[in-house]
Amino acid sequence: MAATKIIDAPRNGHEMAPLNTRARGDGTHGVTIVLTAPQRNSVQSVDIPGNEPERAAWSGKMQFFLSIIGYSVGLGNIWRFPYLCQQNGGGAFLIPFMVMLILEGIPLFLIELGIGQRMRLGALGVWNTIHPWLGGIGISSCIVTLFVALYYNVIITWVFFYLFNSFRYPLPWSSCPLNGTGFELEECAKSSETTYFWYRTTLDAAPSMDEPGGLKWWIVLCLMLSWTIVFFIVMKGIQSSGKVVYFTSLFPYIVLTIFFIRGITLRGAGAGLMHMYTPKVEKLLEPTVWLDAATQVFYSFGLAFGSLIAFGSYNTPKNNCVRDVLLVSVCNAVTAIYASVVIFAILGFKATVNVDRCIASNTEILVKNKLLGLNDTQGYEQAMNQLNGSEFVRLQLSECSLAHELDNAAEGTGLAFIVFTQAIVELPGAPFWAVLFFTMLLSLGLGSQIGILEGMLCTLFDIDIIKRVKKQHVTGVVCLFCFIVGFIFCTGAGEYWLKMFDSFAGTIGLVVVALMEMIAVIFIYGHERFTEDIYQMTGYRPGRYWQWTWRYIGPVIMVCILVSSVVFMVIRNPTYGAWNADLGMIEQKSYPNWVMAIALSMILAGVLPMPIVFLMRSFQCLKVDLDIHQGSIRRNETTASTKEMIDNDDDQDDEDDENDFSGPALGGHVKTQSDFSDDEEEDKPMTMRMMMMRPTTTTKTSNVLNVPTSRKNNYKKDAYDV
Repeated sequence: MAATKIIDAPRNGHEMAPLNTRARGDGTHGVTIVLTAPQRNSVQSVDIPGNEPERAAWSGKMQFFLSIIGYSVGLGNIWRFPYLCQQNGGGAFLIPFMVMLILEGIPLFLIELGIGQRMRLGALGVWNTIHPWLGGIGISSCIVTLFVALYYNVIITWVFFYLFNSFRYPLPWSSCPLNGTGFELEECAKSSETTYFWYRTTLDAAPSMDEPGGLKWWIVLCLMLSWTIVFFIVMKGIQSSGKVVYFTSLFPYIVLTIFFIRGITLRGAGAGLMHMYTPKVEKLLEPTVWLDAATQVFYSFGLAFGSLIAFGSYNTPKNNCVRDVLLVSVCNAVTAIYASVVIFAILGFKATVNVDRCIASNTEILVKNKLLGLNDTQGYEQAMNQLNGSEFVRLQLSECSLAHELDNAAEGTGLAFIVFTQAIVELPGAPFWAVLFFTMLLSLGLGSQIGILEGMLCTLFDIDIIKRVKKQHVTGVVCLFCFIVGFIFCTGAGEYWLKMFDSFAGTIGLVVVALMEMIAVIFIYGHERFTEDIYQMTGYRPGRYWQWTWRYIGPVIMVCILVSSVVFMVIRNPTYGAWNADLGMIEQKSYPNWVMAIALSMILAGVLPMPIVFLMRSFQCLKVDLDIHQGSIRRNETTASTKEMIDNDDDQDDEDDENDFSGPALGGHVKTQSDFSDDEEEDKPMTMRMMMMRPTTTTKTSNVLNVPTSRKNNYKKDAYDV
């Protein structure tokens, strides 16, 4: 194989200076480039002295699988999916959910996991390797992940507070506190015991974001505990977090099974399940139902955070990532359905208890007004039917409807901390069930938080400067920074800020990043090349299903999600639910202008790095750039004598390279531009490495440098002064 020649190629903007490929013969020094065979191209990594140590790896297949499960299966499976099923057609919602899972979730899941395993790099290194102009994707992903990590740990903070209070008997949210005269506090009497405990005891909620109040010391202490635990879990990367996932991934299934066995034996469980899963097929004609399904699939997998790329990079190149993607996808979907059964079985019990209380209260009123006999339990329905509307209002009777009670099921924090806690109070041995429930939420939250931070930290460690710092120190600084910024969630307006972050910081930015990831891998890196990578790693060649979803269906779905998110944000005036202590209820308020300015800034911070990096590198605005991944090019001043050493090294193994037919995943030859015809070369997306390795047609040999293309040599990355 002839040595590939390098000419002074067009600059991509991330070089430090023009590269002279040969000493000019006038006594000045030229630049010799010596490339290292990337560690990711062989099954056994090469330990090169002076370079970073061998990349961390999973200790076993089970550890990797549980880490992915713990990250993907999170709080959204518990408190988001059941609500969507209830609001979007019951059992009919499973149809669009499964369709979007197959057309959107699984294909993008394989792109992230596969490209991470192929490159053996984090999010920043992957996109810089595909093309330097795409480096902003990794930066955007890291920034958005930081925003999500800030508020996600606050949920763990609230879970800690409830978990500590679950060891009290009776449970503190089982009854309203009394005032000085022996009566229930008016704020609690107007709402409910669990609602009062959430908004007043736990949050001490402020009336609005403009009046946040001071820091709540009990929330600050729980937040400090949360970040301390997270730090000790992730401080050594997967060496420390990989051991914790055995608990955070498996324990929720144990608790769900316990609640399932208990829930289906409760009175009213069947009514709750029937209400949830009775299909309303007509709902499928509404576009918002399909949009909700696509959004739920996207966020439930944790796509675009960079975490899946990081997890994949710790795998061996021979790992069957296609099988992993299918197993995790099925497990995620089954878990969501399984959790919905558990949740609505217990909510059906709670609704039945509330209806019985309502009937008892109405019966007492009817007896007092002599409209019903004292012991006439059979005539209740008849007496209620004889009343007209004015009498119903005059007597202050309540509507006792099981369907109405089930329709009031909440989502998010309202489901976990208000609705479900009320159901737990009705169970015998309520503290035991409360401890189980909040321990399950804690393990789910920690599992997802570990994955979120791992994706962000892996991106940071792709930067050469940060590589020189101990991982524990970098992790400590990140956790301390997040803890300090998290004080904003420890005020009386903490829940309002969390909803704002959830609505703006982690929505549009993530969708844009995911769309750019798909475009980068399929259209710039090349779907044919990525297909070949999957084949070399797994022995399975992705067929038409993967090609169609990668190239057409997936991008269209992502564009639809992005456009609809922007349109809804513009059309609908963004509001938040503020607690009104006088009324004992939630009232919707518009976000202040200064808060909307912060929200817009967060969206821009998560999106702008992509066009900024593209423009700066394409127009060579960066005078100094960072060595951001192990396959980068380094330059050293040297003389032309170094060329002879390189040429000799190249000649020795040319014949061996020609007989090497193994793929890159098996440590074989990686094709360079000299291996392609001119027509093929024009069809390939131009990357930095390809432009630097294009064969020259110039007749001036005085400025030409021969660089070996053999991948069997473990080149040393540094060049020497001679």
